[in-house]
Amino acid sequence: MFNKNSILENIKTLFYALIIAIIIRSLLIQPFYIPSSSMEPNLLVGDRLFVTKYSYGYSKHSFPFSPPIFNNRILFNEPKRGDVIVFKTPADNRTDYIKRLIGLPGDKIQFIDSNLYLNNFEILKSKISENDIINCGKHALEVLTFEELLPNKKKYKSVYLKDHSFKNSDQFIVPENHYFFLGDNRDCSKDSRFLSSVGYVHKDNLVGKAQFIFFSSDRKKGSIFSFWNWNEIIRFDRFFKKIL
Repeated sequence: MFNKNSILENIKTLFYALIIAIIIRSLLIQPFYIPSSSMEPNLLVGDRLFVTKYSYGYSKHSFPFSPPIFNNRILFNEPKRGDVIVFKTPADNRTDYIKRLIGLPGDKIQFIDSNLYLNNFEILKSKISENDIINCGKHALEVLTFEELLPNKKKYKSVYLKDHSFKNSDQFIVPENHYFFLGDNRDCSKDSRFLSSVGYVHKDNLVGKAQFIFFSSDRKKGSIFSFWNWNEIIRFDRFFKKIL
């Protein structure tokens, strides 16, 4: 025989747990999964990371399904150049992308002979390796790996194909209240260079700042349920790795 009071208490407990989970996910921290190689070598397919939602304040995109709670961003904090950020793509205001912030409002960005220029100054980069292998979709490619240095002293690794397939561009001028993003895997990233699909990202589309990896697995080597192969499938060395 069912105890109605017990069932009611269980439903209330589940309801409260759901509300708490939504609050944590919307206001504090949210997990994300990396499905593509556009941020290699810094983020790999199969990385699972935590993103802090409070880093840049809140907009409707801070909440599940982007409800029209308010029109603008509240408690806004300006992101820093070089931050790795999750945002909603302007094309549909629904799809989550993760890229590195390169251009702030008013900045001028251009590629000249495969070199990145910011406000008419070349971004300094030091070659680390000439023989690294990264992924681009289903393809494994040899790349040149560099350490790039932004004007605010932010350092990170970026990779370019040896034939520098993305060599020259028009000059991008970032509009007011917008940002310009690039993938660290420069020749295998759909980002702000492609105005029809991503382009400039409005500040209201920012979801949060990527902070650290909490779990990582290589799905090419098998399912995580194959526990007997965990030494090959799970990338234990990436656990709790801070995202630079």
